[in-house]
Amino acid sequence: MPIVRNLGRAASQLLQSSGCGCGVSLVPVRAIGVSPRQVASDASFHSVTFSESDHPRVLITGGLGQLGVGLAKLLRKRFGKNNVILSDIRKPADNVFYSGPFIFADILDYKNLREIVVNNRITWLFHYSALLSAVGEANVPLARAVNITGLHNVLDIAAEHNLRLFVPSTIGAFGPTSPRDPTPDLCIQRPRTIYGVSKVHAELMGEYYHYRYGLDFRCLRYPGIISADSQPGGGTTDYAVQIFHDAIKTGKFKCYLRPDTRLPMMYIDDCLKATLDIMDAPAEALTMRTYNISAMSFTPEELAQEVQKYVPELQVTYSVDQVRQAIADSWPMNFDDSNARRDWSWKHDYDLPELVTTMFSYLGSDSRIAQAN
Repeated sequence: MPIVRNLGRAASQLLQSSGCGCGVSLVPVRAIGVSPRQVASDASFHSVTFSESDHPRVLITGGLGQLGVGLAKLLRKRFGKNNVILSDIRKPADNVFYSGPFIFADILDYKNLREIVVNNRITWLFHYSALLSAVGEANVPLARAVNITGLHNVLDIAAEHNLRLFVPSTIGAFGPTSPRDPTPDLCIQRPRTIYGVSKVHAELMGEYYHYRYGLDFRCLRYPGIISADSQPGGGTTDYAVQIFHDAIKTGKFKCYLRPDTRLPMMYIDDCLKATLDIMDAPAEALTMRTYNISAMSFTPEELAQEVQKYVPELQVTYSVDQVRQAIADSWPMNFDDSNARRDWSWKHDYDLPELVTTMFSYLGSDSRIAQAN
């Protein structure tokens, strides 16, 4: 099949050319089609709760991206090292490999993924395998295969084996016709990227499986996520990570968005905390299955001004990438996350000043920043 060969070749090229894999889990395409299993029309499922087992058995797909390693670390502290399995299609670094169970898992290989769930008695599944916005636009067929076909496999397996399933969504699930300031949980969603379209698809399919089959599906729309232990991975909001690395290494930063482009953002610790909170929340407390979460909202100019408090000589220039700028202009400027704060007591810890201080405390300990301070 020509399309399969082309997708496989594209995946290989992306894997070879990628400088890092943060936030992006590229999955080799073996076959594209429907899952071999069909959910029975009268099926009724529920997830395993703590009353039924001492701890959940956790699988994280796409685990070598921006969030998977940090999530695994938190879950292992809570549930035990051997109860949390990290998976990806790439070779992990030594520190990741030896920190706990790691296995190869291709989300497009339905049979292999199903075997992993069965053999390891998985009860919670965090599905992080996806191509992000800018990378997805560069290779739409691959993004469609990974983000949609892979999701279908995960949904079927989660329903069949009574899993509690978490699938992240994104600010990219909204489009230029959505309210932007603020953007509520429920409103028109007409994204213009394959990444956004695939995430709307994931939200709706997850809710359908919940109402049709009782699948315990839970989803958060993440804002831009900022962390110190990963490199940018192809997302439109990644400038907010790159500026810290460039400030420390060169003292010069070129931003691909306009200085006044406002987007919702969040420090990774808040993101991981929200993810655990939604998974812990009693089912009866959830009034919906997909929630907005947010912590702060800023522009590149506002972030640069805060960074310059640590690096006064930082030189910031703007060279607008029209593709990424168009994506950003179609996204929310502020998230309304009042439902999450009401239903399961979501509360963030990091605002912009705390974010910048924390980033430099991790990145600048032995750098020119520390010397200057």
